[in-house]
Amino acid sequence: MYEIVHKEALSPNIKLIEVKAPAVAKKTKPGQFVIIRIHEKGERFPITISNSNKDEGTIQLIFAEVGKSSILLGKLNEGESILNLAGPLGNATDTKDYGNILCVGGGVMVGALLFQMKVLKGSGNNITTIIGARSKDRLILIDEARKYSDDFYVATDDGSEGRQGIEFLKEILQQKRFDHVFTMGPTSMQKIVSEYTKSYNIPTTVNLFPIMVDGTGMCGACRVTVGNTTRFACVHGPDFDGHQVDFDELISRMRFYNPNEKIAMVLYEGV
Repeated sequence: MYEIVHKEALSPNIKLIEVKAPAVAKKTKPGQFVIIRIHEKGERFPITISNSNKDEGTIQLIFAEVGKSSILLGKLNEGESILNLAGPLGNATDTKDYGNILCVGGGVMVGALLFQMKVLKGSGNNITTIIGARSKDRLILIDEARKYSDDFYVATDDGSEGRQGIEFLKEILQQKRFDHVFTMGPTSMQKIVSEYTKSYNIPTTVNLFPIMVDGTGMCGACRVTVGNTTRFACVHGPDFDGHQVDFDELISRMRFYNPNEKIAMVLYEGV
């Protein structure tokens, strides 16, 4: 059992929890994830780790309440426990000194990007950051991300805060020279960022989160095509070269179980 020692709401549907998991906290690095199961009849699902405290033996998880399992997780309170938690899984992000880097984060994944930024800044990088969300009320961790940024931008899809949309990224790429780009967020956003940076030949690291079951490369559910080769996000990633990812195939695969998820929510809400 993995106790929740801290919980807070970051936006109307985004929660932050700190979980007691000493063995996981000891080895966790940015970019890695855990797979959890809330109770004996629950499904296994991945969450990217957004921070680790080795001294306290805790990890931080930030997630959006979008389906039955994540909603059930959001209902757990401090002092309650998660049944199963496996990790850290996946390969850590290469957080060396690149020089001038651009970090683009969207939605709930801003927390995991912030974990990367802390270490990247400690490695000596000059960081330009773009943080985005659908609307002003869904923006999270703005002040925290600004602390590790040399230049900082905010964007929302509806224009309620900062710049509207991601189109202005083209202007930034024209005005500044970057040695590397890191992006974490909705798959559609990572696709757009990768398309923009490819025009400038800027190496771009994306962090993918396809459908995943076991997290050890055995089930094959998280397969993604990278450079015309099949890769498994759980063991070969989750970081990949954004210019080599077949995003259209990935997005199509991620939508495969949408009808099942809707049915699960109808049954859950009807109870």
